[in-house]
Amino acid sequence: MNKTGAQICILFCVFAISTAPALGQSVSPDDPIRTLVQRLDLEKYKATIKGLTQFGDRRQGTARNRAAIDWIEAQLKSYGCTNTERLKYTFGVEPPHAVAPPPADSKEVKFNVGGARARGIPRQTGVNYDPNAQPDAGIRALDTPPAIPGPREEVYCTKIGTTDPGEMYIVSGHMDGIGFGEAANDDGSGVALVMEVARILSSPDVQTDRSIRFILFNNEETGGGAAAYVAQRQALQGKEDPAGSGRYPEPKWLGMIQHDMMLFDHGMPRADGTVSKEQRPEADVNIEFQMKSKFAAQSQELAWAIESANENYATDYPAAVGSHMTNTDSGSFQDIVASVSLRELERGAQVGNGWDPQWHQPTDLYATYNDKDFLLGLNAAQTTLSAIAKLAGATLTK
Repeated sequence: MNKTGAQICILFCVFAISTAPALGQSVSPDDPIRTLVQRLDLEKYKATIKGLTQFGDRRQGTARNRAAIDWIEAQLKSYGCTNTERLKYTFGVEPPHAVAPPPADSKEVKFNVGGARARGIPRQTGVNYDPNAQPDAGIRALDTPPAIPGPREEVYCTKIGTTDPGEMYIVSGHMDGIGFGEAANDDGSGVALVMEVARILSSPDVQTDRSIRFILFNNEETGGGAAAYVAQRQALQGKEDPAGSGRYPEPKWLGMIQHDMMLFDHGMPRADGTVSKEQRPEADVNIEFQMKSKFAAQSQELAWAIESANENYATDYPAAVGSHMTNTDSGSFQDIVASVSLRELERGAQVGNGWDPQWHQPTDLYATYNDKDFLLGLNAAQTTLSAIAKLAGATLTK
């Protein structure tokens, strides 16, 4: 090696050594966020999804839905998230959903909303309301009782911040499903993610500067639960009650992160309408905000913060940011606070055009998905946990 080459090598080595602490921060063994992410477990995530499927599709307005709410609340309490509460509201008759497919020669795109444009060959999607489409007699019997108009409930619990308890982030999923399956993906996968993040952050050795609320909305499939929460709780934000107590029944919303369908990323339909049984090599976690919302700029900033967390802490799958969030509970928040949704695919451009053939169908069963599918969901949990831990200022006390 000549003198010039040796000098360059020395300069490079000095640079590498001088920058090593900054570059190595995300992999430090003393990084509390990495420690928290490592506490997530694939088998526990799968077990929580499996536990939710014992209640069938958990259709709102049914006994199975109410039993699932009780089970979710009991699980949250067992994790240490003991300050559970229930929001109560009334819901009427379900709106009609499309059931029959279009004519074979139809060029109509069934589901193309939120500003997204469909890609590939559109495949008709809708909601299955035919119980006989479910071949499993046990699941069919469980899912048969219809929704009855009347009182509804949804459960939530809160991690109270130590320095700024009057500010909070919302982490949510929807516990109701539809379609005469088990609603394992839609949205057992999102509910299990929220519950696992709540489990980790409810540990007694974890504290956060800001509060975090974990909400399992009801009525997402029929458009009721998140809207009811906003209607009842928005005006209460940041109000200390009683005065001087340091208690905030509804801390000020800083951001909202919804999780809706986390498992299935197998690519677009083929020309014959079928979808691969194998996960596509390009599978990723989709983070969406709505570019037409009043809080588009803030929501985009939140989305990129979550993407950055994925890049630093998720183990297997990258994240992609999109601007067409639609058709989930975060829509009720998007004009009020920074709001994003995490999911398996772009909702408007992909899910609604056949990329997920289990959507609202009898095939949305726990047994339908493989470990790669569940691992994708776990990576979404890693993404949200690391992002919310950083945003809320999580630290370990031991």
